[in-house]
Amino acid sequence: MLAFHLQSALDDLNDLIAISQQDIEDIKAAHHESQFERIGLKEDKIKSFEHRKAMIDHEISKLIASNPKSDIAALLNEEQQASLQQLKVKLAELSDVNKKYAKMVLSVGTFYNSLLERVIPTEMNGYERVTSKDASFLKVKV
Repeated sequence: MLAFHLQSALDDLNDLIAISQQDIEDIKAAHHESQFERIGLKEDKIKSFEHRKAMIDHEISKLIASNPKSDIAALLNEEQQASLQQLKVKLAELSDVNKKYAKMVLSVGTFYNSLLERVIPTEMNGYERVTSKDASFLKVKV
């Protein structure tokens, strides 16, 4: 059962990496709508991975509880150990891809916010940001 959960978690991670890489390509091409459409899919994959990880933790806990004097490495076969190692590698890869994506999102967000600030100037009123009195889209000259 542990091998099944490990493989399922790896599949979820591979899917998340692929989705994040597609998001990076879409943000480069300014295809923002397709990114928003994948949010639900990403959330489902994250939930699935979290569930698989909880099942992996449970299975390993059962093994340790049934063999308290044995080392964890002795309890897992070579395939399971390799899958755990691959899981670590894939988690690191997902982290790197997400960092790259986050930097791009931050850059695009900063760009749009600065553009919006130029079009519609705002000022702070206590803790609230309100439209400046000087903001106008249209000036009429007669």
